[in-house]
Amino acid sequence: MSECQNIKSVILHTQMNLSAHIEAILFWKAEPVPIKKLAQLLNTDIESIKNGLIELENVLNGRGIILVQTNNDAMLGTSKEMSSLIEQLTKDELSRDLGKAGLEILSIVLYQGPISRAEIDYIRGVNSQFILRALLIRGLVERVENPMDARSFLYNVTLDLLSHLGISKITDLPEFDKLRSNINEYRKTESNK
Repeated sequence: MSECQNIKSVILHTQMNLSAHIEAILFWKAEPVPIKKLAQLLNTDIESIKNGLIELENVLNGRGIILVQTNNDAMLGTSKEMSSLIEQLTKDELSRDLGKAGLEILSIVLYQGPISRAEIDYIRGVNSQFILRALLIRGLVERVENPMDARSFLYNVTLDLLSHLGISKITDLPEFDKLRSNINEYRKTESNK
């Protein structure tokens, strides 16, 4: 093998590894990721990321997962051929009860929101990612940018949830002021330790 062919092989191998790394990050994040952020995470330049995205798009061609992109962001999505399957799965998920964990997270968001997923996980002691996703799909919670940390989101209740509960504002919840005061006192006590 000539030196030129060897270099092309190394570049192709590196590019394939880069596209696999990009795929893993996009799968794990399950939300749009800025191309600049991908370059940071993978310690490479934006042009390499763009080439890795092209490779990933080619690899995913004809599969159930597609690469969805704007000029600045990328994420994984489902292909249009899978839309009827996903629609049925969504209907099935929406028809199920929320369950104890879902109600627990709703209570946390209602009384402590806006709140980060990390804080919810800390309070519950377990990962809440999939339950939060189900609550987002149902339109019971919404995800907003965290003004204190652009790398994370905050979860808050939706107007649909308040309407469903029959209240016009969050402070109409039972014992809202008392519970919120107790929570704030506890947080102060914990931060002083």
